[in-house]
Amino acid sequence: MITILIKSFNRPFYLDRCLASIHRFVKGNYKVNILDDGTPEKYLNKIKEKYPEVNIQRSGQYHQKVKIIQENLETGKEIDGFQIPTQLWIDAVKNATDFVLVTEDDVWFTKPVDLEEITTQMKTHETALVKLGWHGNTDAFKKLDTSMISEHLNRSYPKKLFTSNRWVMDLFMHNKFKFFSLLYRLGLVDHFTQQKYWQLNSILMGVWQKDYWLYVWKDVQGRVDEKMQLRNAAVWFHENKKNLNMVATSREECMKTTFQSSATNSYHKSDCDFDVNYFNHLINEAWLNESFDVMQNFPQDFSLSYFEKFLDKKINREEFRKWVAQFKDLYRSLGATVD
Repeated sequence: MITILIKSFNRPFYLDRCLASIHRFVKGNYKVNILDDGTPEKYLNKIKEKYPEVNIQRSGQYHQKVKIIQENLETGKEIDGFQIPTQLWIDAVKNATDFVLVTEDDVWFTKPVDLEEITTQMKTHETALVKLGWHGNTDAFKKLDTSMISEHLNRSYPKKLFTSNRWVMDLFMHNKFKFFSLLYRLGLVDHFTQQKYWQLNSILMGVWQKDYWLYVWKDVQGRVDEKMQLRNAAVWFHENKKNLNMVATSREECMKTTFQSSATNSYHKSDCDFDVNYFNHLINEAWLNESFDVMQNFPQDFSLSYFEKFLDKKINREEFRKWVAQFKDLYRSLGATVD
C-alpha cells in the first residue's frame, strides 16, 4: 500500500485531470488523499461526486482561504500564495504509509506506472526518493551516475556535490557570515551552484520514503523556503553518502505539469495585464458546468486556444498569451522542456 497525497488549491479542473490520470495509469495498491487549502466547497463536492474513493482533508486556514478567493473576485485583493499549509502536509505524511507519492493538482501521469513494484524496489535498494518526472530536463543527468538499479529504476547519484553537517550547510545555503559569498569570490561556487541540490529533492513528482520527506520539510513553517529544504536534503545525503541508491528515477519519465497556469499571481509576477485568479475562476466555472473537458489534448497540457474558448471580455487574449510565454521562458531557462 502507498499513499498518494495531492496538494490542492482552487484549480479543480487540473485536480480532475490529475485524478483521471491516476485511474488510467497507476497500478498497485494505493489510496488517494487530497490536501486542500481553499478550493470552494462546490468544487470539492463535485470532485467527491466524481471520485468517491478519495479522501479530502482541509487545512486549518481553509475557510479563510475560501473567503480570500471570494474577496479577490469582488475587490481584486491579492491572494498571498506564499502562505502554505505546511502543517497539513506534514501531518498527512506522518499519518501516511511508509512510502508516499507527493504531488500537486496541476500534475498528471502520462504513462503506466506500478507504484507497488517501485516501492518494493525502493525497500530492496534502500532508496529514499524516486523521481517520476523531471520536466524533460535531461541535462541534469550529465552530472549524475544514472546506471541501472533494476528493471524500473535508474540510480541518480551526484558525481560531485558539496555536502556537510547541518551547521555548515546552513552557512552555505543562507550565506550566513558571508560564507557563500566567500566561496564565490574564491571561484568555488557560482550563481547556479545551489540549483544542483535539487538533484536530492522533488516537489511535484516524487515517491518518497516518508522519513526522508519529513526530514527535508523539517523546520519549514508556513512559508515557502526552498533553501531550507535543500539544506536538509544535503544533510541527509551527507549522512547517507555510502548509499549509491539513495535517489533514483523511473526508467521513463511518466509525470508532467503545466507551464501555462498558476494557482495565484504570487510566484509568477510579470508586466502583463492578466489576472490568473480570475482566469482560474472562469475555467473552474466552466468545469463545474461540465462544459470543460479535463482530458483535452491529453497527455499534453491544454491547448491555449481551448482555454480561450472560456474567457470573457475581461481577459485580453494577447496579454494571456504573453503571460504564458513569459512563464514558459522562465522554466525553459532552467532547462525544462515546456512545449
